[in-house]
Amino acid sequence: MDKSRDIKISVRNLVEFVLRAGDLDMRFMGSSRAVEGTKAHQKIQKENSEKYSVLFNEEYLSEVSLKHITIHNDITIVIDGRADGILIKDGKVTIDEIKTVTKDIEFIKEDYNNIHWAQAKCYAYIYGIQNDLTLINVQLTYYEISSEKTKRFIKAFSINKLKEFFDEIISNYFIWANITNEWNMKRDTTIKDLKFPFDSYREGQRELAVSVYKTIVEGKKMFVQAPTGIGKTISTLFPSIKAIGEGYTSKIFYLTAKTITRQVAQDAFDKMKERGLEFKTITITAKDKVCFSKGSACNPEQCKFAKGHFDRVNDAIFDILKNENTFSRDIIEMYSNKHNVCPFEFSLDLTLWADCVICDYNYVFDPRVYLKRFFTDNKGDYTILVDEAHNLVDRAREMFSSQINKKLLLQLKKDIKGKNDQMYKILSKLNSFMLNMKKMCNEDGYYKQESEPVEVFNLLTRLTKILEIWLTKNEKSEIYDNFLELYFNSLSFIRIAELYDDKYITYVESIEDDVVLKIFCLDPSKLLREASKRGRSVIYFSATLLPLSYFKEILGGQSKDYNLTLNSPFDKNKLKVMIAKDISTRYNRRENSYPKIVEYIYSVIKAKKGNYMVFFPSYKYMDVVFNRFSKIYPNVKVSIQGNAMTEEAREEFLKNFNRDGKDNILGFGVLGGIFSEGIDLKGDALIGVIIIGVGHPMICFEREIIKDYFNNKSNCGYEYSYMYPGMNKVLQAAGRVIRTEEDRGTVLLIDDRFLNQRYRRLFPKEWNNYQIINNNIHASEEICDFWK
Repeated sequence: MDKSRDIKISVRNLVEFVLRAGDLDMRFMGSSRAVEGTKAHQKIQKENSEKYSVLFNEEYLSEVSLKHITIHNDITIVIDGRADGILIKDGKVTIDEIKTVTKDIEFIKEDYNNIHWAQAKCYAYIYGIQNDLTLINVQLTYYEISSEKTKRFIKAFSINKLKEFFDEIISNYFIWANITNEWNMKRDTTIKDLKFPFDSYREGQRELAVSVYKTIVEGKKMFVQAPTGIGKTISTLFPSIKAIGEGYTSKIFYLTAKTITRQVAQDAFDKMKERGLEFKTITITAKDKVCFSKGSACNPEQCKFAKGHFDRVNDAIFDILKNENTFSRDIIEMYSNKHNVCPFEFSLDLTLWADCVICDYNYVFDPRVYLKRFFTDNKGDYTILVDEAHNLVDRAREMFSSQINKKLLLQLKKDIKGKNDQMYKILSKLNSFMLNMKKMCNEDGYYKQESEPVEVFNLLTRLTKILEIWLTKNEKSEIYDNFLELYFNSLSFIRIAELYDDKYITYVESIEDDVVLKIFCLDPSKLLREASKRGRSVIYFSATLLPLSYFKEILGGQSKDYNLTLNSPFDKNKLKVMIAKDISTRYNRRENSYPKIVEYIYSVIKAKKGNYMVFFPSYKYMDVVFNRFSKIYPNVKVSIQGNAMTEEAREEFLKNFNRDGKDNILGFGVLGGIFSEGIDLKGDALIGVIIIGVGHPMICFEREIIKDYFNNKSNCGYEYSYMYPGMNKVLQAAGRVIRTEEDRGTVLLIDDRFLNQRYRRLFPKEWNNYQIINNNIHASEEICDFWK
């Protein structure tokens, strides 16, 4: 029997799916239970281990892995999980299931939660039949976080009774297992017949697809530098799908940093589905975007979709599985409305049934929000495809860092005065602590230390426990939302602090009316390496993963991981790259650069009519040049990127470039912004890009401490902190010009630093024939010659 076709499900997911009912209620229930719960488990397990002695024929085993295979109507279902504790005393066995609660322990009764009993009974049945027991005890241990009190309920069961219970659970689940089994057979048949969805492979495309397939089969990681035009999306998805069909992997997670890139992945699936592929895909949309009851809380009193959600959601799942293969935002919203269920929670449930989950990096890598239903035990045979992987470096630093702001502490201290003395005292202590940290700042307003701020952890832990109680009782308070924000900030700080090591630094920033205390992840490589174990295989790919050695190191790669560097498949003569040597955009020379840049821009767009974009290192720089240009050349149609554009505004900006036969447009944007990567303007929609400066991030305290860290580590601080991130933005912006084999266009790089060897060695091969430009007239002449 092919084990890769087995239906696999955890004990917890099994009982929750079969037995869930009632309302969706996201009211504050004490979210620190994830952290405190783990500590509580460990505390109780340690106490029990010390309490019982092998000398007296007693033993307490913690975190015992259990696995059971059952065949139901020719379908093999594999159920696994971990029992919190197993007590063996005088030949009798007790399965111990530990649950943490914020509710007063006195109000916890034996029938508090039937799913808790169900989970423990399943563990008891599995352990019992594997050890030939006829009787076994089941114990629920409840631990109240604030009081640290415990309460236990124990029941004795015969294995026969547990078998009846377990068989009923499996019988109720069978309809779903059967749906999965039938779907997998249908899906795999179409995968076997699926051909590459284009008539031929582009140069480098077959090599990429074969390398991805090999990496998945071997369960390894790969880092891929593949220029625009290779067809990275289809070349990574197609072999991943083939690997699913052959049982090497069970699910694909396609990760992106931007919404627009998710659509590219869905388009690739649509192309393959047109060729006969049967494959269930889901795109996860952020909760705030899909919520039907904006402004209302997620509880049955305020939201009709939350009331009775769990009574209806399985019907909604059954309906959508029967009729749809693509779970897009529109489709999810349609079925959510039809069945009156929460669209976001519905979408999370559908990830269990999807063959590919298209989502943001956070859902796999962020320790605070990753999808625990898949990644808790690092045992999934998943393939993780990380698109535009260059974006993951700074995103990972953000995920693995956390901060506390004094301003919020002070405001809430004032708000709670006279209402809760315990809270007021702890906020006063925290405010005093932040004031002391402020005194340590230098004249520039900064202070840093390599050690973690241990003094604040105890205060924040006490604060979260007090807030747990206050938040559960004061939902209607006008200051509730601010205290909830403080709670989650404090909790995040405590959680991230548990990751603290020599790749972190603690710093304090004193600004006008605030003091910020931050634990900052300088080097996310180790944490990303650990997070990558959540899948069987991880493929990191981008058009600008240059230099590959840098990205491989910072993204957690190791020597045993695969590398692949591919050349552009396009005719290099269709792209003209020019470097203006007569302008410096260094910060101290920018004032002098404005007039020249204005003339360069006009010379370029005058030499060949068409649509152009010009990208700047900052909004301030862009605004100054934009205003000067618009004043001197008012007849040129221009469009400028805003600092906080809505989705509608972004779409309108891009529409200007896709209006056939209309006026030419000159777009002003920012390097590293929403229009400098991820957008696909083909043919005449964009014929040229002008890039101002080498893209360096602004000099700031964080960038300087990153530089110091990597200087001490490998003497590459400037490169890692400024040069490589900056040139990545440049390469991404330049990559907007040539999108297809038919495209032609120009790239003008304005900054004399581009002629420096350190920067030129970061150029892709297709830029080797770049032209040095002496002035704007020269640029105009070269562009005219190129288009002739």
